[in-house]
Amino acid sequence: MTDAADTAANNQPAGYVPPAVWTWEPGNGGAFANINRPVSGATHDKVLPVGKHPLQLYSLGTPNGVKVTIMLEELLTAGHGGAEYDAWLIKIGEGDQFGSGFVEINPNSKIPAMVDRSVDPHIHLFESGSMLIYLAEKFGAFLPTDPHKRAATINWLMWQMGSAPFLGGGFGHFYAYAPFKIQYAIDRYAMEVKRQLHVLDTHLAKHEYMAGDQYTIADMAIYPWYGAGIRVAYNNAREFLGVDDYPNLARWTDQIGERVPVQRGARVNRVIGDPAKQLAERHDASDFDRVVEAAPAE
Repeated sequence: MTDAADTAANNQPAGYVPPAVWTWEPGNGGAFANINRPVSGATHDKVLPVGKHPLQLYSLGTPNGVKVTIMLEELLTAGHGGAEYDAWLIKIGEGDQFGSGFVEINPNSKIPAMVDRSVDPHIHLFESGSMLIYLAEKFGAFLPTDPHKRAATINWLMWQMGSAPFLGGGFGHFYAYAPFKIQYAIDRYAMEVKRQLHVLDTHLAKHEYMAGDQYTIADMAIYPWYGAGIRVAYNNAREFLGVDDYPNLARWTDQIGERVPVQRGARVNRVIGDPAKQLAERHDASDFDRVVEAAPAE
């Protein structure tokens, strides 16, 4: 029988054996070590700004943040004026999500967070899926009332919420952000992401949208991760994962990406990449007319 000492030489790092009780070592976490910690709660006092609109969004242009800004822009395009919103930038790399004002809205300290100030007392919202359902029910849009279609929409929305951590925190972390490459971890999560892509491609071979023939919050939730997002995420992961080998997913991705509200929502709270596609904060529809100038070459 092989004991732990014998097998530890094959561990990464070599010789590592999990201790009886885990203890936190600051700096653990690769690229995100500066914001990772094993406890919750505020680290500093910071009051969040409040704009003029009923809905106040505190976010960043990550896939989870983009879900909500797409929904808000779709609502506005559909004529729901009450969906006007202020979108404030939360710089997660600098720890804005641990400010007291943000933690009051979302004790989990993750973007996005939102406050509906059109009701008294105000309603605090966190978790992007919860926010999509709340907005859909508030405005009666993008969530079918037919029980079968509604169930399909919620099914796929929950699929995204449960599946994306394998793509982001699993594959993405070990492929792009971990301090060193671990083949076992990359292979494990690449296999799961490929399975997820096949699930989507197979489903979309028979359905125009995720819930059938109707565009819903399920599409808005899945698109930022498995549509536009996976095409550009994690450097050359598009080639590594063979993302273009799924024609039905590609058709759906292109179809969703052509929607003007989707293009607008993808810009909100975005501060990286093409300057023409960035909009750090959004307080009025006219903000989309502004184009960020590229930084001058040094």
